[in-house]
Amino acid sequence: MKVQALQARKYGILRIGFDLIAYNVVMETIERWRANGESHYITITNPHSVILCHRDEQMREATAGAGLTLPDGVGIILAAKLLGYPHRGRVTGPTLMLKLCDWGRAKGLKHFFYGGSPDVAETLTEKLKRSYPGLTVAGTYHPPFRELTPVEDAEIVRQINDTEPDIVWVGLGAPKQEKWMAEHLGRIQATAMIGVGAAFDFHSGNVKWTPAWARRFGLEWAYRLIQNPKRMWCRNLDSPLFLIKVIQQRLSMILRSKTKTLPSSQRDRS
Repeated sequence: MKVQALQARKYGILRIGFDLIAYNVVMETIERWRANGESHYITITNPHSVILCHRDEQMREATAGAGLTLPDGVGIILAAKLLGYPHRGRVTGPTLMLKLCDWGRAKGLKHFFYGGSPDVAETLTEKLKRSYPGLTVAGTYHPPFRELTPVEDAEIVRQINDTEPDIVWVGLGAPKQEKWMAEHLGRIQATAMIGVGAAFDFHSGNVKWTPAWARRFGLEWAYRLIQNPKRMWCRNLDSPLFLIKVIQQRLSMILRSKTKTLPSSQRDRS
């Protein structure tokens, strides 16, 4: 009953509604969608993406429209703790991909991989099939690094749908992957589209994945900063901003709580 309650409720962190659920509940939810013939997309959202939602209205709307918004990044879990929300820990894109590829074999799930370079996509699927014998890969597609024409986009949608996938993994990076999934909901005929950022690069071996001990302690940000400081330092500047805003939210919650407990005459004066 406790898991179901967590699954049903969204917890607001800086006006973004999070599903603070465990990996197994994510997979059970996808299976329920599939059984009911539903189609949704899943965003895996870290502090940088939350700040992007405040800067980019399309990103905010795309995140708000997700069937599940999952807590990526140690900062989201820290925020949940500060705000007094129950949680089940982080749900990261790379780990979810491995777990769902493994779990989905018994369910007969078909996976399509959209994103990455051609070499990355091919290497990724080869490695996943070796790691998970019986994994069904419906197909892969590497979109060009430019805006697609309506005709090109329609053709890509047709190609994906022709493979009849259950899961479409989208590795375009934020905010592009969130916007793409929102724009293609109802057009892509799959149970779930899942935006997983750098998971394509990690699992293909194109980029070294953070060691397990560092992932366990939530230190991916530090490891990736060391690997690619030019790209990551700017993103990491959003982390202190995120934390400041979360503290402000917590203080606001405390103030509202105290105001509610005051007698009505004092509330009116305050």
